[in-house]
Amino acid sequence: MNFSIALPPGFRFRSVVLSHGWADLAPFSFDPQREVLSFNLLVDGSTTATAEFSQKGRSLLVGVRSRARLRDSDLTRIGTVARSVLRLDADMAPFYREAARHPEFGWVRALGAGRLLRAPSAFEDTVKMICTTNCTWALTKMIVRNLCEELGRGPAGAKTFPTPAEMAKRPESFYRNRIRCGYRSPYLVGLSRRVAGGTLDIERWRDHSVPPETVRAEIASVKGVGPYAAGNILKLIGRYGELGIDSWCRKQYALLHRRGRRVSDAAIEKHYAGFGEWKGLFFWLDLTKEWYEKSYAEIFGT
Repeated sequence: MNFSIALPPGFRFRSVVLSHGWADLAPFSFDPQREVLSFNLLVDGSTTATAEFSQKGRSLLVGVRSRARLRDSDLTRIGTVARSVLRLDADMAPFYREAARHPEFGWVRALGAGRLLRAPSAFEDTVKMICTTNCTWALTKMIVRNLCEELGRGPAGAKTFPTPAEMAKRPESFYRNRIRCGYRSPYLVGLSRRVAGGTLDIERWRDHSVPPETVRAEIASVKGVGPYAAGNILKLIGRYGELGIDSWCRKQYALLHRRGRRVSDAAIEKHYAGFGEWKGLFFWLDLTKEWYEKSYAEIFGT
């Protein structure tokens, strides 16, 4: 089954796919030769599907595969997911106006940069962010893949990301022994049980009518989420006022701005302070500019 969605002016599929590492984490997969992003998702309580996204001109092409017969409402749900994960409804005009004021970011609008790929839910984004802390990218990929394979739904090779309810059923020992996520195990148990039990309405974080201080306080209340993870979760919900600095960011900033010399987080914060509410996004784009300039072969080794 196939359908298309009109894209906003200046949208570049490539720039969203390469915006950060989520395209490399299950249940996403990216085919650089076909330039197709795939995603396995739960379209209702029991039906799973694989959606494929690609760009043709000013349209997003969406192809859907499922073992079940899909209803019109299922396709509507998949279209909603596509709009969310690719940030099609984000108003980037204020950001591009700000970028135009800074010559070093003249490339941003030209390359359609600024939209950050995200998961269909804030819960999935938060779990994945916890899984990036204090470990290699290879380990993050393994942990997330294990979560999908052990707890996701769907046929082998096309598993979805697990729901909060599915994750909440498992004890901490399961996450240590089967998922292999180490010290993160109690954090994943605690988060999933809060969300599944209704004591944390995590999906409202994406609602911009909720005051930012409320969202920040709720994010800070999640055990396992420190300043780095919180800053990046905020970026994925469209709030860019925090940087979210980790060891890779420190090293990359030092290479770009200090000839490799070590620099404090306070100095990095000061460098981007003038970008105001957009400083987290300018910070990230500054550090990752080379990703937008490389070919798929250089990035994915194809």
